[in-house]
Amino acid sequence: MKKDIILAGVGGQGALSIAAIIAQAAVSSELTVRQSEVHGMAQRGGAVLAHLRISNGPIHGDLVPQGGADLIISMEPLESLRYAAWLSPEGALVSAADPFINIPDYPETADILSVIRSFPLFRLVEAASLAKQAGLPRAVNMVMVGAASPFLSISGTILEKTISAAFAGKDPLVAEANIKAFRLGRDGGPIK
Repeated sequence: MKKDIILAGVGGQGALSIAAIIAQAAVSSELTVRQSEVHGMAQRGGAVLAHLRISNGPIHGDLVPQGGADLIISMEPLESLRYAAWLSPEGALVSAADPFINIPDYPETADILSVIRSFPLFRLVEAASLAKQAGLPRAVNMVMVGAASPFLSISGTILEKTISAAFAGKDPLVAEANIKAFRLGRDGGPIK
């Protein structure tokens, strides 16, 4: 088993938190994990990118080769297209449908979503709405972990335990809301 994953977003959206949760869940599943992050201008709303490689055998590098990603998880639709060249022909693209418009010439959202829908295997997620439904608008990243979970070789139970552990030091309601966000992302609409 091998999963090469690209995680993309804009600074402050939680893409690196997604990478941390999936990586820890993979370690808990006794898998090998390699990760590389590019923060860019993250504090100013710039691009954030993480390469996450998971395997039941050795991994010989931190970076996912272009055209080799099994999965792209994006917190924002335009960022998913920025890294589309990394997706393998059999790979899945999972993106939040909500744009983060941080540049003056941001393309039309409908055009971006149309391109995403042209991929053979994709899932667009109304992540902000599902996070609000979970009771924690900031839990968009856990919605996205849930949305991507069908494409991971990690059980939902282990992912939930990892999320619970990550938020164990916080208010119990925060941990519960993040688990609910994960479940809503996992179950929140058809996988296309």
